[in-house]
Amino acid sequence: MTLHTLASGSEGNCLLVSCGTTRLLVDAGISLRRIKTALAQLGLTVDQLSGILLTHSHSDHVAALKTLVKHHTVPIYASFDTARSLCQRVAGLAPLLRTVERSAVFALGECRVTVFPTSHDAPGSVDYRIDGAAGSIGILTDTGYVTQRAAEVLEGVELLVLESNHDPEWLRSGPYPYPLKQRILGEQGHLSNEDAAHFAAQMAHCGTRQIVLAHLSRENNTPARALETVQRHMAAENLSHVRVTVAPRSELSEAYQTEGCVCRK
Repeated sequence: MTLHTLASGSEGNCLLVSCGTTRLLVDAGISLRRIKTALAQLGLTVDQLSGILLTHSHSDHVAALKTLVKHHTVPIYASFDTARSLCQRVAGLAPLLRTVERSAVFALGECRVTVFPTSHDAPGSVDYRIDGAAGSIGILTDTGYVTQRAAEVLEGVELLVLESNHDPEWLRSGPYPYPLKQRILGEQGHLSNEDAAHFAAQMAHCGTRQIVLAHLSRENNTPARALETVQRHMAAENLSHVRVTVAPRSELSEAYQTEGCVCRK
């Protein structure tokens, strides 16, 4: 299995998981033009996608949909509440939607997709674990804290995309208005660098081999700050052998590949 991030951060989120001939886009929060350009660099087109998995309805995760549904017929998977919200905003979306429960497991091509709820200020927000014959990839972003269900589903995942949104002190002393600061810091907001560090170590003790830090705030974080915080914590836990990287904000990432060990409870 291979993972590429196409964009990651408050200005747009989109990633591609490839498993044999199955290719899944997770979120579409950048322009369709940018998605097509990134896919073309990988020798792919939008019409070769097996499906699009949506995490929630915020614009930095769904920006491409209005244009995409006019020109392509890729199936789009979302929770009921996310689907209902988007149908009110995106004409022509309904025929492509496949609604899923917030705690569900289903087959999609060569993959098994596990859906689990997150704690975010968007109705029906979810994230995903994707398992295939060649490994397992988990995604946990846009959540105010790590829910018990998320920890259970992601245990043993080989490669984890993990939100490391902000440094709390930088956020508190920064230019954001007070209500926005409270939203980000709250239980329906975003994971901090320290939150990410603690969960990264927990997952590494369960067998996770690669961690990609994602959804970094441009104003309240830097790649260097996020990486230093997580790596410091990992070193204190004798986990320096686990590879930790940061997803680029606005360009195609390197290829992150699993090694074929699927660890399931």
